[in-house]
Parts: sequence; structure tokens; C-alpha cells
Amino acid sequence: MSKMNVEKTDLKEQVDKKQFHMPRILIVYDMLVYLIAAVLLLVLYEGNDKLTTSGIFQQVVLSAGCIFAVRMAGKIYGQVWRYGGIQCYIRLLSTDAIAFIIYLLMELCLPVEKITFARMLSVSCLNLLGALAIRMLYRYAYKCGNQESKWGKFLNSVLYFFSGIEPGNEKENRKIKVAIIGAGRVGVGLAEDLISNEQSSYVPRCFIDVSKEKIGREIHGIPVWTEDDVTVKKLADYEIQEIIFAITSMKAEKKKKLYEFYKNAGYKVKVYDYPTMYAAGGKRHLREFDVEELLFRKPIVMSHGKTNAYYRDKVVLITGGGGSIGSELCRQLAKMHPKQIIILDIYENGAYDVQQELKIAYGNQLNLQIEICSITHRKALEKVFETYHPQIVINAAAHKHVPLMEHNCVEAIYNNVFGTYNLVELCEKYEAERFMMVSTDKAVNPTNVMGATKRMCEMIVQSASTHGKVKYSATRFGNVLGSAGSVIPLFKRQIANGGPVTVTDKRIIRYFMTIPEASQLVLQSGAMAKNGELFVLDMGQPVKILDLAENMIRLSGVEGIEIVETGLRPGEKLYEELLVKTEELDKTENSMIFIERDTALSQEEIEEKMQILREACDSGDNLIAKQAMRKVVPTFKSPEEVNCHVANEKQEEKSEEKVEVHKKPGMKAAIF
Repeated sequence: MSKMNVEKTDLKEQVDKKQFHMPRILIVYDMLVYLIAAVLLLVLYEGNDKLTTSGIFQQVVLSAGCIFAVRMAGKIYGQVWRYGGIQCYIRLLSTDAIAFIIYLLMELCLPVEKITFARMLSVSCLNLLGALAIRMLYRYAYKCGNQESKWGKFLNSVLYFFSGIEPGNEKENRKIKVAIIGAGRVGVGLAEDLISNEQSSYVPRCFIDVSKEKIGREIHGIPVWTEDDVTVKKLADYEIQEIIFAITSMKAEKKKKLYEFYKNAGYKVKVYDYPTMYAAGGKRHLREFDVEELLFRKPIVMSHGKTNAYYRDKVVLITGGGGSIGSELCRQLAKMHPKQIIILDIYENGAYDVQQELKIAYGNQLNLQIEICSITHRKALEKVFETYHPQIVINAAAHKHVPLMEHNCVEAIYNNVFGTYNLVELCEKYEAERFMMVSTDKAVNPTNVMGATKRMCEMIVQSASTHGKVKYSATRFGNVLGSAGSVIPLFKRQIANGGPVTVTDKRIIRYFMTIPEASQLVLQSGAMAKNGELFVLDMGQPVKILDLAENMIRLSGVEGIEIVETGLRPGEKLYEELLVKTEELDKTENSMIFIERDTALSQEEIEEKMQILREACDSGDNLIAKQAMRKVVPTFKSPEEVNCHVANEKQEEKSEEKVEVHKKPGMKAAIF
């Protein structure tokens, strides 16, 4: 063990000893307070019921036994009094009241020398008053002690003399007081780090948990509360300033509910977890709560057993490896112990960032190569295949921005269609085992150039599966959170700038998933592919972009942000679809992954379509290129045609639903 770890362990032990030593000191002080009360009212005060030495001893044993036994049962000495609220004092009052009743009953029943009721009550009340006084003085000294004034220095000295807390060492006044949601392994680990690190800006004051085994107990001197006991007043009594989520198994709905409760109460909310877009070798750390964590369904966790085994000891080439999806594919693959990963990208900065991240995480354990090349550059691409002979090729390289590709149609076709075609041919020439293409839901009945090029790529891949030696598959999914050009970062920037938040159309609906989900889907579907499959993920319910914007504004806590409708962008569709023909679906071993089987085109048909596109692109005219895309992709339609048709269908569905509701027996007439 290193010297640093030894020092950290020693510091933790010292902190733990001090935390558990404080209750013992408090018991001693309470006993001294009781002895003072007993001497005054049982020894010095004689009254009409003067006690003998034996009687004094009997009353002391009886009253002290009741008081301290009930206090122990009520866990009075398990509370952290330095920041205890009114509830702590109420508990002390309650336990001493119960102790007095027991004392009274036992005094009446046992054969001991009797004293008056008033004298018994006086002993109990004077003892209680002293106990309350020392706790309030302790808390006052802890809260008001400082090194800036004489009185503050005096309080520091008193605090150190009576409690052993060194002035300025364990001082919490200048630190941010936090409540940790989750008293499990993660939450306790965070608390230990905060306690043992003197340089930390945070100090834990309580845990909030649902486990009955933990509620009411203490962990490292920190009380564990139940969620039902948490009130704004209680948090204020404990001077809580921030709330930290440190629990990994919480459902999204509950997390959202708790987030809204604490946010509305005025608390800053943070999370102790990995980054939203998990980095290889990353560690848990305190970070701001990402709003996207609250807006969508629980991330799908996919089985990795067979997937890991498939990619182990394989040479994998990832095109677009420096992009949002490509970089996450690299991170996921690195965990599966491949023989080699080749990251191919035209953008050197993205590829470099992923390379450095993986080097830090895996060092020499990972054979990683970077190639800067465009998939449209046939000679340079072939050199990569000739050098590495990849067994698995994952094509994540593509132009994806819908409006930009509408104005750069020729470039979209060159990169997406001809780039994919180059890869397919080279996979056959250099005898790769498998080719996996990353597709999109925009390829279904496309209304834009980007979606149409992706649909053409799907047709190329499916056709190649009928005559080639390589196993081919394509994976189709929706919008990806956190990717370049995603709507979430745009909304965040607009909210931060005071608005307005812009949506192109308030009726727009989209499917969303996280980058890790998308990457896992690609890898798992590729591993299970036999040949020619078009995989589709069950992405759950789609999200209305207007609801997304409203939720982000509300969860951000910023008021007065307007939502402005700017109009549909070129090629934009109101509703995205995941399937071309929903009746032609096959299930897989993963309940969330389906296969759509479409009739593959022949090699000759693909060649005819490619020749049409070559001639159109050679003209350099974007309009001619777009017309060519409409010719080779029969499902490519205008946005106006699809939007009007789908909008009418949606309206008819709503009308039918309203009629059905209206017809239900026993219901009053509804107003629509």
C-alpha cells in the first residue's frame, strides 16, 4: 500500500474514532448534570421527606437508571448534536418524559424510601434542563466559533476543551452542508471521501434512504433519515445547502420526482456518478445534474456475454471513430479485449481525443491504431485494409445534419452512399468477416437527402448480403442524446442565455436514446447477425419536442423563458418512423431488438442505381443530385406530402379516441 493510501486510511480511522468518541463524552457530561441535580434535590434539599443515605442511593439508582436506559433506547446518544434540529430536542424531551413516568411507577411499586411527586418531578426537570443547556451551548459554540474575533476564539477554545474538536480542523461552518440521497455503497463511499479530505468543500450532514435496516441509525456519525421524514424545515434546521444523489438503482420517475421536490425547495441538486456520456476508465465524481437524465425512460441495459465473446481477439475497424457514436463504440469495444482497434476518421481532433482517452484508461493493454482518411478516398481506404486486414468493419462515418445536407446534396451522396459502397467492396476484396452499418430512423420513408442516402446504404448492404462472402447487417435507431447537433445542448444554451427556446414545429415527435444505448445496440446486433438483417430497436414511446423544451425550462428553474416556433427546416419531418413495414418483424434473443426483413435488390439493380448517382454527382448540381436520389430511392418523398398525410392520420386517430371516450356508458357528454 502506498504512503498516500496509508495516510488516508489513518485519517479515516482518526475521524471514525472521533465520531464514535463524541457520544461517550456526552454521556459523561449528562451524568455530571444528573449528579448536580441529584445532589441539589436529593442530598442538600431535605424537605419534609428527608432521605437516609440508603434512600438517597435507592432514588439515585432508580431515577438515573430510568433516564439513561430510556435515552439509550431512544437513541439520544446516536444523534449528531452539532447540527441537530428541533426534532432532536423534541426526542430528548419525549424520552425524559417517558423515563419520568417509568420512574414514578417503579417508585410506587418497589420497596424503596418514598419522596414526594414534586421532588421527583424537580429532579427529572432539572436534569432535563441541564441536558438541554449543554447541547445548546455546544451547538452555539460550534456554530459561532471562529478565529476572527475574541469571542469567536474563546468559543473555539471552549469547544476544543470540552469536546476535543480542534478549532479550524474539523470546522464545517465554511463548508457546503449536503444531504446524500442513498446510504448504500456509493453514498457511504462519498461520505467517507468528504469526511477524510480536509480540503473538501463539502461536509455530509445526513443520509436519505428507504432501507428500514438503515433508517434511524448512523453511519460514520451521520444520521440516516427516511424519505418521509424529510421536510424543508428539517433540512433548514440541519443547514443543508445542497442535495447529492448517490444511488444507482433509482427509477427515472422517482428520481425526477425527488429532483423537482428539492429544486422547488430552492436547493442545488448534484449527482455523484459517472459522466452522462461515460468515458473509458472514468471514475465517479460530483457533477451537475444533467437534465436529460430526467426526461427519458430508463436506459436499456443489454446482455454482454455473447457480444463480448464475439469481439474478443478480433481486429475491428471503426469508420467515423472520432464521432459521437464511433467514439462510444471504441470505448465499448475496448472493454471486450479485441486484438486491435483501428479508428478511422477524417477529423483528426476527434480521433486524437479518443486515442488519448483510451491510452489513459488501458495503456499498452489495448492495441489501438489511428488512421486519418475519408471513406470516399478509395486508394487511401484500400491501403488501410491492406495494412490491417480487419475482420470486423463498423461504418459509423456519415454526414448526418439534415438541413445542411439539403444544401450539400452532392457531398452527402459522395460521403454516405459512395463511402459505404467503397467499404463493402473492400470488405469483399480483403475477406472481412462482418460489415455493420449504422443507420437511422430517418431512412424510413425519408423526406430529406440525409435519410435518403442512409436508405440507399441499407439497400447496398442488403444486396451485398445476397451475393458476397461477408456477413452484412445494418442497425437503425433514433436521435442520440448528447451527440453533435443534438437538440438538448441547443436548448441548454438557449435557456442559459435567457431564451427564447426555439422549436421548428410544436407538433414534432422524435425517438431518443443515449449514446451508450445506441453503441451497445450496434455491437450486439452485429454479433448476433447471420446475414442481411436490418435491426431495429424498440425505443419505447416517442418524445414530443415541445414537451421536451417545456420540461427542460421547468427543471432548469429559470422563469420567463419563452418557446418560439420557427417553422420546419428543409427536409424536416414531423414524425419519425422506425419501420418500413411493421408487419414484417422478427424477434431476436433480446426482447428490445427486432429484425425487419426487406426484399434485397440484385447486384445489377444496385449497380444501375449507383450509375445514376455517379452521373448526377458528376454534374455538381445539388438539384440534379436530389432528383437522382428520388429516382433510386422510391420511398423518398417531399416533407410536405408526408407531413400532411401523417398529420391527418394523427388527427383522425385523436378524433376516433374522443368518440370512443364519448360513447362510454355512464359518462357525461364531453366538450371537445
